[in-house]
Amino acid sequence: MPKSSLACEITRWSGRKETPIKDIVAVEEPLQVVVDGRPLAVLMRTPGDDEILVMGFLLTEGIIETISQVRSIDLEARDNHVMVFLSDDHECDWERLTRHLFSASSCGLCGKATVDAILQSHPPIGQRPEFDPVVIQSAPDTMRGAQSNFDSTGGIHASGIFSHDGKLLILREDIGRHNALDKVIGEGLIKGIDFTQCFLLVSGRISFELMQKAIAARLPLVAGISAPSSLAVSFAKTSNQTLIGFLRPPHMNYYT
Repeated sequence: MPKSSLACEITRWSGRKETPIKDIVAVEEPLQVVVDGRPLAVLMRTPGDDEILVMGFLLTEGIIETISQVRSIDLEARDNHVMVFLSDDHECDWERLTRHLFSASSCGLCGKATVDAILQSHPPIGQRPEFDPVVIQSAPDTMRGAQSNFDSTGGIHASGIFSHDGKLLILREDIGRHNALDKVIGEGLIKGIDFTQCFLLVSGRISFELMQKAIAARLPLVAGISAPSSLAVSFAKTSNQTLIGFLRPPHMNYYT
């Protein structure tokens, strides 16, 4: 079983005094994703839950639309290496995917053309479901109580999928915010969860990339403990998603 955290020797400085102690840090390792023999991406992630991470990544990056389009995932070939085999009848636009993944990883192309391309593949939400504000405000405490890796390391992100009535359906943690989100989406995809009646809570800020992944999963409401970016707000308005920032009971900000 891969380790998500490791102990290390450190020196704590406090009140002009140095004390050698042990600390726990989150593990970060690369995972190379190869699809039908093509090296597609390297994900810097916290080991564990690699299958659901990859499944979520495939969906949110537009490589698949349904779980049936994946024939198999091989995690056993070698460490930190995953082989994905798509169904024979599923075709990918590899040139488009290469351009998209390069621009996303380099954080350099997030203009109107990018937003329009995303919405062509993932149309705006139609009729948004209404969520009780009291239910939404109960979510941070619920999620925080389930963050075991954060308790031990203090340095890891979380994403949680909640039902319409506020039940925590899935929670995953990772060194990367986008990986934590891909993990919950991947697990939900495997379990057949209807995301259209759920809401998402992330433990930090809300970026354009997280909104992009949320619309790919058809999540109508995205909430974060911290602030959204300007492009996240703009995208949420275009995609007709509800966006909530600074979810810190008894307060929260509706941006859309």
